[in-house]
This record gives sequence, structure tokens and C-alpha cells, in this order.
Amino acid sequence: MNKMKTPIFDFVSAYAESNSARLHMPGHKGNGPLGFEKYDITEISGADALFLSDGIIRESEDNLSSIFDTARSLYSCEGSSLCVRSMLYLVRLIKGEGYVLATRNAHSSFISALALLDLDVKWLCADDYRKCQIDSDTLDAYLNGASKKPICVYVTSPDYLGGICDIASLAKVCEGHGVLLLVDNAHGAYLKFLEKDSHPIALGAHMCCDSAHKTLPTLTGGAYLHISKNAPSELVSRAKDAMALFASTSPSYLILASLDKTNEYLSDGYKARLGAFVTRLNALKERLAKNGYTLCGEDQLKIVIKANDYGYTGTALASILEQDGIFPEMSDYENLVLMLTPENTDEEFSRLEGALLKIPQKQKISAPVFDFALPSAKMSIREALFSQRETLDIENALGRISASSNFFCPPAISIVVAGEEITSEAIKLMKHCGYTKISVVK
Repeated sequence: MNKMKTPIFDFVSAYAESNSARLHMPGHKGNGPLGFEKYDITEISGADALFLSDGIIRESEDNLSSIFDTARSLYSCEGSSLCVRSMLYLVRLIKGEGYVLATRNAHSSFISALALLDLDVKWLCADDYRKCQIDSDTLDAYLNGASKKPICVYVTSPDYLGGICDIASLAKVCEGHGVLLLVDNAHGAYLKFLEKDSHPIALGAHMCCDSAHKTLPTLTGGAYLHISKNAPSELVSRAKDAMALFASTSPSYLILASLDKTNEYLSDGYKARLGAFVTRLNALKERLAKNGYTLCGEDQLKIVIKANDYGYTGTALASILEQDGIFPEMSDYENLVLMLTPENTDEEFSRLEGALLKIPQKQKISAPVFDFALPSAKMSIREALFSQRETLDIENALGRISASSNFFCPPAISIVVAGEEITSEAIKLMKHCGYTKISVVK
């Protein structure tokens, strides 16, 4: 097999060593105290243009498309947030006005995109609104009973706590109802390379985003927008327009070069390396479980610990690990989230295991139970976000309309979304999460 070419990386590297007079941006001119400024360039002659690509960037994105077997895969230097907004714009473009049917664990970029695009949302929730792994029966029942179909179904999988939806079954339901399926796969770029390909595009999604920087060796901000071969052709033809609408006109070539180099990494034995690492990580999870830890989620590259079952809060466990020089991805009252990849060293792996196994188990902490129903929407997200607002103590916000969507419990699940009425149950849950103030519509 021929080694995959890296046209962006090669161009940037050659230019860095060319001793050219840089009479263009950036202002550091390739010199500076950081040491990598010479690789930080702009869209000069020969470097192509990210949103009008017909040169080295297009060649590199075509390489990416071949790796993920898509109709088109595009680069983002602004994370999956740019891709989320672009996906919704593309759906709005071809489907017109309407609403999006979404799971509640949607990223804040989804909320802002709804406001910018003047789209409504209906939340598809299980009996417990915090459980966002919607099954196909729930989705099918909703679509069968809907007087008006949504312009798309939008799910987040994997979620922050490692939960993964059955994308294949959801895709079949969407196909049967003629509805597009969009997946926020920010935490799951690696899914393509498991022994069984579990990437959303391979499972039937029409579009998805991957944050390459979360689980692949790409610089922070590097992400992908993938469009399936089964998606409407107009999504492909307008994809660059969509990205350009929301993105900076000054993409980072440091990020682009890392995305380009990642293609080579993925095509050169990554699947085998990932498989070996997952086997090792699963063995560690088994040892932790035998030691009394309760783990949750199906994400193969996360260790998600239900800290309360072990007698601690998640933040307490995180503090103990940090004393050993181990820094988790996230912790809260109930959970501790650790993200690993094959790039973690053997020494780091062993240090993590030793640190967790030496923590003594204590009596289980009983987390408070909240009887919480979704708040009622009193105005659209767009209306609320563009309204005049004031900030109140949470205790004084009962019955008011939220002007923001910044309250998450557990991670990435909004307690109150902009435009919704603040209930007594919501106030209790926000206080439990440590929030003391909230912005409300004035």
C-alpha cells in the first residue's frame, strides 16, 4: 500500500525552510519566541484556500473522504462547533423552515445555531430526561404521531459520559420516514477504526461531525464535517458555502497541517494500534470493576466512573488523581471522566491504574433524586437570546424565562434552555450543580 500523501504538511514545511520574505500575514513573519511561528502561515499563493479549495487542501480533504468513505469530508479549524452550525444551515437550506427533533444533550453550538438560523426545536427525551440514548422505537413512535415531520433528527453520540446511541437503528427509522439524520460525533472520530466500523456515516447517518482533536492526534480545533454518499447531493455542493458562512477567513495552517498529517497516521496501521489499546483499556476497566468501581458508558476510549458508588464525589477523585500528576477530562458531583488514546504512554497508563487502585473505597454516597420534567418553552430560543436580560439570584428566578442555556447536568444536558420557564425543580437542580445566578428575559 502506498503511503498517503500529506500535501498541506509538505507545503508548509517547505515554505518554512525557504527563507522567503513574508510580506503577508501573520505579523510575526515566521519569527518569534515560541519556535513554531515559521509554520504558521496564511492563504498565500500555492497554499490553497480552505473554503475555495482546489489545490493542496482539496487533495488532502479528498484523502480524508477516502479514509471515511464519504461523498465529501471537509476540514474545520474551529472544532465541531463550526460543523454543527454548517450541518443545520445545510438542512435549513434544502428543507426550509421547520423544527429540529433533537436529544437534550446537544452542545451549546447547536443552541446558538438554532437562534442564528431561526429554527425551532422539539426535544426527544426518554422517561428520565437525563437519558439521551434514544432508541428506535421512541423515535419511530414520535415520527408516526407527528402532524408535521421535523426537517432533521439530531443526536449526540457518543455523549460526554460515554453513552452511545444505536445509530444504525435510528438511521433506518429516519430513512423510513424520509427524514435526515445528523449526528454530533465530536467524541467519536476513532469509531471508524474499531474492529467493527461504528462510525455514524458507516451506520447510515446523512451528516456528522468529528472533533479530530478529541480522540486523534490532531491539534486542538481540528475537526471534520462528513457527508454521506446517501445524502442529498445539494448538501455536498453547498457544504463549503455553509462552512464559510460561519467560519473565520483566516484558518490556522498549524491545524490544517495537523489534520493533513493525521490522514497519514490513520492510514498507516492505526486500526491495529487502536485495537491493541482498546483491549488493554478494557482489561483495566475490568480490574477497576473488580476493585469496586462502578463504570458506565460504552465509549471505548473513556473511563467514566460513578464516583458516588465508590464513596466520593467526582471532584474529590479528580483532586486525588491530580496530586499524582494525573489530570482528568471532567469531574462533577457524581462522575469522573477520563479520556485516553493510544498516544498515552505505558508509564501514564500504569500510573493511572496505580493511582486509582490505591484509593480506598468508602461507604456509598446517596446522590439526591430530582423529580424533574422538561420546562415549558414560552418563547423561541432566538427570541430569548436576542431579548434584553437581567441577572438574578437563582432563588428569585421562579417563573421567569431563561435568557441563556448554560446550565448542564450531567455534562452537556441543559437544565433550562433559553426561552423556557424556570421551575422550582429546575432551581433545585441548578443549585445542586453549584449555580447561584441566572440570566432571565427582562
